[in-house]
Amino acid sequence: MSQGGTSSYRRSDWTSFPQRVRRAVERAERLHFELCVRPEIGRLLAVLAAGLPDDSVVGETGTGTGAGLAGMVSAAKPKVRFVSYEIDPDRAEAARELFEDLGNVEVVCGDAAEIYGRGPFDLLVHDGGPGSGKSGDTPPIDPAAVLRPGGTMTVDDYTPTTTWPPMFGSTVDESRVHWLEHPILRSTEVRVAADLSVVLSRYLPNDS
Repeated sequence: MSQGGTSSYRRSDWTSFPQRVRRAVERAERLHFELCVRPEIGRLLAVLAAGLPDDSVVGETGTGTGAGLAGMVSAAKPKVRFVSYEIDPDRAEAARELFEDLGNVEVVCGDAAEIYGRGPFDLLVHDGGPGSGKSGDTPPIDPAAVLRPGGTMTVDDYTPTTTWPPMFGSTVDESRVHWLEHPILRSTEVRVAADLSVVLSRYLPNDS
């Protein structure tokens, strides 16, 4: 979830977004929810989802009203399955209604930590929350426990790094370092806007 994310869609070319994405943003506006995933991240997630083969499984933490999920669903092959967790009942219900015509999309109202029992995933989208490493309340999830071999994981809403180690304010950004240096992942940071980047990690257990 991105600060100012919902309003950023209106500042972009509104008609360029898939209809289901626009409907998700409209639901967010009605609920006064300003933390939709930003369009720049949504487009990256859609590209990742579009590359998945049939019968892949995608997990997402922090559905919001479904803007990021809608982008992925619109781009993916029809047999790719999605499960997304949202802790707020009103937002979860709004997202459920958005996908009620699709049998391959499940929106669950619950703690995002529950999603890890639904894996392993071919693509796991961390929008903060437990397991992402961005919160000091819970440890980072073990990628081997939640990703299929070759699976991809994203952690978003970082400020683009210009130094090493990356900094958050005046301290080292331990979350980013954790994923970029993880021994069983091949990771990189992708800048999607001047002020925004995403860490992409791929689980390659046989990579020597």
